[in-house]
Amino acid sequence: MNRFISTRPQPALLHPGFASGLEAALRVARAPAQHKLMQIGDMGGAKKPYALIDGIAVIGVQGVLIDKLGWWGSDYVTGYDCLRWQIAAAHEDADVRGIVLDIDSCGGTVAGCFDLCDFAVDAKRQTGKPVVAILTENAFSAAMALASTADSIAVPRTGGVGSIGVVTMHWDISGLLEKYGEKVTVIAAGAHKADGNPYGPLPEDVLARLSAEVEDLRQLFAATVVRNRAGAPNAPTLDGVLATEARTYSGPAELAEALQLGLADAILAPADAFAAFAAHVNAA
Repeated sequence: MNRFISTRPQPALLHPGFASGLEAALRVARAPAQHKLMQIGDMGGAKKPYALIDGIAVIGVQGVLIDKLGWWGSDYVTGYDCLRWQIAAAHEDADVRGIVLDIDSCGGTVAGCFDLCDFAVDAKRQTGKPVVAILTENAFSAAMALASTADSIAVPRTGGVGSIGVVTMHWDISGLLEKYGEKVTVIAAGAHKADGNPYGPLPEDVLARLSAEVEDLRQLFAATVVRNRAGAPNAPTLDGVLATEARTYSGPAELAEALQLGLADAILAPADAFAAFAAHVNAA
């Protein structure tokens, strides 16, 4: 079965299904109450801001990942602000003996991602509670960064990991405007105030600066994954992560390669991964 028409999995911004996913996420974000989401801090009748199964808090990292949403409970969009609240609550909850990050996401925004990663790692260190990432298909891009904060990463054989890189786009619509007889005059105070505007070609110096910026972020991303995964049985190296050049890994052969690179620890069906973690937590 083809969920998306694509030759291979791709990170959020480039994934053929991302546009429809983003559209769904925007519908949810515009009318969260209508989609039965709850505000951060509001349990909506629930006892906890996550499912609690066999002493394990299950926190969903689903759909498009954004910095500030203010609501929780959607399969289409997840806010880093919500995840921070849920992770903090789970670590403080005496009923919680372990935490599962239930991840299925092609990624999201840079803003807020690495601060959340730092918070998750610090919270885990302070409480000592075990945390695992169980992929219910994919963890690409920003979702891969969040998965790396766990003690282990389990991916199903049809899932995928990777895309440790950063992407942005410039849209030059000057040709389209010219076709329709329109002309936009950008009036800016400050030589760089209008850098990257879509009403003309991207100047070479601006392209060079933006390219350097995304490369800096890629270096930060790679270093964060290597730091977070330092305790893994097969810990990744910085050179190894950078050498992936933001490639994605999916399917049995590629996932075996991802395990060798230290981007995941096991190829397991989600139910099997949860059962193994529950047995470990409850045997302790």
